[in-house]
Amino acid sequence: MAMSGGKEDDGPMMEMNMTPLIDVLLVLLIMFIITIPIQTHAVKVDLPQNSKSPANPVDAQKNKITIDAAGTIAWNGSPVDEVTLRQYLDQSAAMNPEPELHFQPAPDARYEVVDKTLAVVKRSAITKLGFIGNEQYRNDF
Repeated sequence: MAMSGGKEDDGPMMEMNMTPLIDVLLVLLIMFIITIPIQTHAVKVDLPQNSKSPANPVDAQKNKITIDAAGTIAWNGSPVDEVTLRQYLDQSAAMNPEPELHFQPAPDARYEVVDKTLAVVKRSAITKLGFIGNEQYRNDF
């Protein structure tokens, strides 16, 4: 299927026809791709398992007690009752060095709840206590 390139002489062509060669190579390439087995390489990874016991809620650096407007006391964002709060405070006081305790009541929290919570903190022998959010009352007095 070679065509002459504009020469009028009837001599033999000196170039090789590449089209059939490329077709054969493409067919061989497709045959090799089909016959290669699918790679099923897997990497084994040990994933962490869920444990039924909760993580220690007492942080070694700082802990935060918040009281919202409804009177809910929260330790590091988790709601707690007074007994649980006392247990967390005792764990915190027993640590060496003692972590900081940040106390942040909401501006519209009832004074009674704030007072009871401060009494629990005082009875637990915490020495590093800081009040957070007092700057919002700067212009009230």
